[in-house]
Amino acid sequence: MSNRKVWLGAGIAAILIASFALSAPVRGQQVVGVTDTSILLGGTHPFSGPLSAYSSIGKGAAAYFAYVNDHGGVNGRKIIYKDMDDGYSPPRTVQDMRQLVEGDHVFAIFNSLGTPTNTVVRPYLNDQKVPQLFVATGATTWGADASKYPWTIGWQPDYQDEAAIYTKYLMHLKPGAKIGVLYQNDDYGKDYLKGLVDTLGSKKSEIVKALSYEVSEPDVNSQIAAIKNAGADALFIFATPKFSTQAMVETAKLGWKPLVFLNNVSNSQTVMRAATQAGGPNATNGVISTQYLKDPSDLDEQSDPGVKLEKAILAKYAPGSDYTDGFYLYGMGAAFTMVDALKHAGRNLTRDSLMQAVTHLHETDNPFVWKGIVVETTPTDRFPIRQMILMRYLNGHWVEFGSLINVRR
Repeated sequence: MSNRKVWLGAGIAAILIASFALSAPVRGQQVVGVTDTSILLGGTHPFSGPLSAYSSIGKGAAAYFAYVNDHGGVNGRKIIYKDMDDGYSPPRTVQDMRQLVEGDHVFAIFNSLGTPTNTVVRPYLNDQKVPQLFVATGATTWGADASKYPWTIGWQPDYQDEAAIYTKYLMHLKPGAKIGVLYQNDDYGKDYLKGLVDTLGSKKSEIVKALSYEVSEPDVNSQIAAIKNAGADALFIFATPKFSTQAMVETAKLGWKPLVFLNNVSNSQTVMRAATQAGGPNATNGVISTQYLKDPSDLDEQSDPGVKLEKAILAKYAPGSDYTDGFYLYGMGAAFTMVDALKHAGRNLTRDSLMQAVTHLHETDNPFVWKGIVVETTPTDRFPIRQMILMRYLNGHWVEFGSLINVRR
């Protein structure tokens, strides 16, 4: 990829406008990134590097925007989406954001991926009053620190409360379990770990071994072996896809059979199939996770309108894509909310009107989220999705059990 740039937008005919630095007036105003016919959004995803599995999120969002454009756009405008490859490297994210804001003059940043990458650019974007919307990370800070960073908001359920769901289930199912934890050594992994520790409370001594890894490491085999040797009979994997796959495979190769909890952001079929192929069925059968999106890999879900829509959009705007990869559907779900917010911001579009819409969401019709989930915000509640359901992986499929759980404590 030349210049680390990935242009995604209205299909193959994505509009490349070199002179977009000067916005056209809208009802007498100069609105950055907006013309009478278009809205320019920017973002970053890791299209290269160890976390490149997440690139499907950006591709799914771009495909959905192309679909919307072909159906009239948003209030008469088409969305142009410039998505850049930051390789999940914060210094690269800083460079890319400055290019998007100061060079390309985007109207807003949408769905950039990663806790450390979004955290490092959040002060800059808020100082510039550029909306940093529906970031692709469940860090608790996106909702909890809204008063300090009012131009930033997340989308998915937050990591601390997700970890609390697993912990409460384990405490009920297996009191006194010996807990091992593998977590990524950054804000992302530590957020999950905090949710686990806080929920255990006075029982935090049940954690017999918690080991981290760096995204630059080749594998996590030594960490898994050390956690096994510490006597853990429950394993929490708070990792990204590559390392989650390795952790499940190594667990199986060691003949170790703990109760495994896998965080939601790594539970796509791409990950589960890779782990099953490399480690056998024992690597994945019985793994517990959560879901808040529909599962395009589930045979029983193929007639669902949201899954059918995802398949149709990918077939036309991203042919050859694996529709069973849930990351594509995630990108479409977040893009649906972005379009919804733009519609409610009105024809006289400004950054202020967009933020007003973003903090007054009430989506009951997002076709990509799990049945019964409402995407909702208020000015004092910046956590758009607050419900999840427990899932267990059995014979190549995720099977839900129980009922929807409200994750906000």
